[in-house]
Amino acid sequence: MNILSIQSHVAFGHVGNASAVFPMQRLGHEVWPLHTVQFSNHTGYGSWTGRVFDGQAVEEVMDGIAARGVLPSCDAVLAGYMGSADIGQAVLGAVARVREANGRAIYCCDPVIGDVGRGIFVRPGVPDFMRDHAVPAADIVTPNQFELEYLTGLPVATVSGARRALAALHRSGPRVVLVTSLHTDETPAGSVDLAAGEGGTVWRVRTPRLGLAVNGAGDAIAALFLVHHLSTGSARAALERAAASVYGLLKRTEEAGSREILTVAAQEEFVSPTWTFPAEEV
Repeated sequence: MNILSIQSHVAFGHVGNASAVFPMQRLGHEVWPLHTVQFSNHTGYGSWTGRVFDGQAVEEVMDGIAARGVLPSCDAVLAGYMGSADIGQAVLGAVARVREANGRAIYCCDPVIGDVGRGIFVRPGVPDFMRDHAVPAADIVTPNQFELEYLTGLPVATVSGARRALAALHRSGPRVVLVTSLHTDETPAGSVDLAAGEGGTVWRVRTPRLGLAVNGAGDAIAALFLVHHLSTGSARAALERAAASVYGLLKRTEEAGSREILTVAAQEEFVSPTWTFPAEEV
């Protein structure tokens, strides 16, 4: 499969395209990375160099890709962090061009807005753009719990609340929803849940909670979920496979005491995960 991945990029470390591209390639897919920012490292370090690109820069690269005549062979567009609403408009323009060339192409939106404990951390205008434009245009969305609550305006403290929020997000447009880092009243201490909804059914995977805080895991799981869903056509299978790979990646990272996820060193986890976690219907 051929996947156009429009995300931020860092030279050192693994976030954005630097986290999402290699796992998809390791699974045998061609990836066309289009960067929305080029930074030295992720912003969690407190200092970085580089620049944010504007919408015109994204459009210019899309013009060059289209000139190669390859858009009809593009199977999916994956888009994550958007530095501005201007970038968002360029992303949706790219999605429209791909869909015009290939009516079966899928748009997977990772609606990066914020997180529990941190609140909103993107620029003004981006959260509204995600809610009002990007998410309704998507086939697959991959919010975390905070983002699911923001996008739907519904609390997600219980399993029934999560189901209602997933249903509301489905009604806004996406047919498949992956919720990462989910914690409800049924989540045991020392565990973390992930959930995926499709066709009125919600599946949950529960993994041990690891004691590390790293950047880029959300970018990796969105990419893995997308390619596994493309390959299997099943939200349940995609959830199980993506959760297993990301848990293995993070477990290896924790054991190494690394601040950056070991995307390259732990690459076998993308192909043959060490741990497996069955999904259950909730």
